[in-house]
Formats: sequence, structure tokens, C-alpha cells
Amino acid sequence: MEHPKDIIPAIDDLGYVIDEDLATVLFLMMRLEKPLLLEGNPGVGKTEIAHILSSYLGHRLIRLQCYEGLDVNNAIYEWNYQKQLLAIKLQEQSAASVKEKEDLIFGEDYLLKRPLLDAITSEERVVLLIDEIDRADEEFEAFLLELLSAFQISIPELGTIKAKHKPIVVLTSNRTRELSDALKRRCLYHWVDYPSMEKEIKILKKHIPNIETKLAEQIADTVQKIRALKLDKSPGIAETIDWAKGIAALGGGENAMYKSLSCLLKSDQDIQLASAHIF
Repeated sequence: MEHPKDIIPAIDDLGYVIDEDLATVLFLMMRLEKPLLLEGNPGVGKTEIAHILSSYLGHRLIRLQCYEGLDVNNAIYEWNYQKQLLAIKLQEQSAASVKEKEDLIFGEDYLLKRPLLDAITSEERVVLLIDEIDRADEEFEAFLLELLSAFQISIPELGTIKAKHKPIVVLTSNRTRELSDALKRRCLYHWVDYPSMEKEIKILKKHIPNIETKLAEQIADTVQKIRALKLDKSPGIAETIDWAKGIAALGGGENAMYKSLSCLLKSDQDIQLASAHIF
């Protein structure tokens, strides 16, 4: 891989329509071994980029789904307390010192690896997806800084664990809150926007190979117009594909487009708005 454009055909073969700007930032991410932060509206394909990258590189994908209240026990590690208690019970009559007993129960055999530690200690390079980082609390970002800058994790009982192989890290954000400058400094950045009409047509043809060109153009054009309305939730790429499949299931035509709007829009208010202004 000598040039960003070399990525495009391979990614395209995997079913993802990629432009040169995204290909360039993926190329730089792999060359510079830097995490990549992808921001954009929900449904524009940010998470899918990590899945496609995993397939393209042939690396295992490890996903950490972020949410409010996410903490170190769920993201990095926790101790297997039941196994520790059993070991303590078995060691009660042992002649080992207290220090030796502590070293035993706080060994790696008693560690439950969560996604971040799993990625760091993997015997092979992995793609690590930290999905919807903006949903996690600001405090959780502090846990990530050591990982994103030095590719290591500190565990008080064991010390610092360095990555055997640097994971390829992709973070996604729907920008429900502003991320810290410290986190952003450690990442390359790319904004994933809604696709242009031309790109959306390509996506439809990629996912529905037998779709007629005229219908794909009509669907993409209508979706572009609907996204311009003041909706509660603008439809993402997945909704466009679902809508196209729904239209085909109803036999096609404008009447089918109207009747299958529930595949595209997810609230009665948005359906009424589209009905009034588009159909």
C-alpha cells in the first residue's frame, strides 16, 4: 500500500463506498499508527468503517460500546473475585508468606480482561473500536489517554502493561457533547457527513445490485430532499437501504415510496412533515 488510492478498490470490494478523503485518513492512520476519531451524525457509517477496516486488514475486531456510567471495570479489567476467594481458601494452610499469597491471587490468571485490556494484550494485532465515546462520562476519557498516547494500561496490582502489538484504534462520536482537547490531540480526525446524491446511488447499487438505476436515483434524490427538512432525526444510510428494500417489496412506484416511509423515518412527526413537503 503505497498510496491512499490503493485502499479504495479493496474497500469497495468489501461493500463499502469510500471517497478519497476517507481513504487518505485511513492510510495516514495505519502509516502513523495513530488513533482515528470519526465524528458525524448518527447513521452515516462511522461504526461500519471499523468493521470494514478489520476485514480489509484481516485483524480481529474488538468493540467497546460506550455509555453513561462506563467505568474501568467494564472497559479495562476487573478481578475474578470468586476465583480469588477459592484460591485464598486453598492457601489457608500454606506455608507461603502473606506477600506470596497476595502475588498469587493478583496474578494474570485471576484477571478478567475487558475490551481495552484485551486489545493491549492480544497476541496478534487487532482493530479496537471505541464506539460512541461521546456517550461516556468525561472522567472516562482520562482512562483512555494513557492507552491512546503510549498504548499501555496501568493496573495497580500488576504495574504497567504495554501493548504486545499496537492496536489500530477507531473512535466514533455523534457529537452529543464536546470531547476533551487532550483526547483529540492524540487522534487523527475525520468528519463523516451524509453522502452526496451520487455517493448514495452508489451505496444503493452496492447493497441492492439488482435495483434499477432510475429507481436508485429517485430514492437518493428524495432522501436528499427529506434530509433538508427540519426533522427530529434525519435518515442515515441504513435507513435509505431499508427504504429501497421496502419500496421493492411493495412493487415500486411513488405510491410504494410513500407507503414505506416508515422504513426511512422513525417518528410520526417526521413522516407527516415529509408527506406534506415531499409527496
